[in-house]
Amino acid sequence: MRRTLRTVPSASRPSACLAAQKRYSVAMSFSFPKIYPILDSKWIPQENRAGFLDRLGRSLADAGVALLEYRNKPGTEAEILADAAILRRALPVGQVKLMLDDRAEWVERVGFDGAHVDAGDLSPAEARKVLGPERILGTFGGSTEFLPGILDAPVDYLAVGPVFTTTTKHTDKPPIGIEGVRRMRALAGPDRVLSCAAGVTLATAPEVLAAGGSMVVVSQAIFGAEDPAAEFRRWLAALS
Repeated sequence: MRRTLRTVPSASRPSACLAAQKRYSVAMSFSFPKIYPILDSKWIPQENRAGFLDRLGRSLADAGVALLEYRNKPGTEAEILADAAILRRALPVGQVKLMLDDRAEWVERVGFDGAHVDAGDLSPAEARKVLGPERILGTFGGSTEFLPGILDAPVDYLAVGPVFTTTTKHTDKPPIGIEGVRRMRALAGPDRVLSCAAGVTLATAPEVLAAGGSMVVVSQAIFGAEDPAAEFRRWLAALS
């Protein structure tokens, strides 16, 4: 079962924030999938880059990917825009939601469906102004505790973790483990969409979801495989 985007207001939230969050949930009928792949630029070869991305994107769409983030922190504007254009053509609008890491201001330009912002990027409030109410917005929520005020931020999902040790993305935070996921779910309440990131494998993904994760974020386990689409199918079958 996918978790459908909706928010349940708490009595302590300002009325303006409540109204904004209600608009986001009404405007979007997207149900978040259990698997959230992140295509990092480290997995994209420079040789025949366009052909690789086109084949990869089409194979992932055929495999049933519903939500995908493209992340290219060291990339130039030209490279990011070129990659994004290929991915958008290969992953059809209405079938796959594409997320752009960091650069919320480019989302409309590349025809993506949303953005993920973290520290050093636009704030969630600034990113929401750029994206408008109908696009997906995610951000980092916290590890052992939620960041101050983040539960009131105008976002559609909150990333928590690192759940386990990871080499894909630099972090100085210690892993929170399964019990940490359970704690964050208790703090967030039952309806907040939580994406659980870092070091999740197919063996541990069911435990993460059972502990309260809405989605497991996967990068190396899928894109480090010889056939990423086949690996995604394996995950999808196991977690369905």
